[in-house]
Amino acid sequence: MFAPIVVLLRQWVGEPQFVRLRGKAIALHAQAITNFCERFGIDRTQRQNWIRLARDNGKKLGLLA
Repeated sequence: MFAPIVVLLRQWVGEPQFVRLRGKAIALHAQAITNFCERFGIDRTQRQNWIRLARDNGKKLGLLA
């Protein structure tokens, strides 16, 4: 779904900058999941499962193209 936008963004900003931006976005999203889990007392295993789910959904949506 988002793959064409991701490909165009990669071409526009360049591969090295794109990789850094994507890495920062992934890290921020994982941190948001971690903060949520800490706030509501959700265990580490469930947190890891949610981070994996976010990764898999990103692949399906084309955000990791």
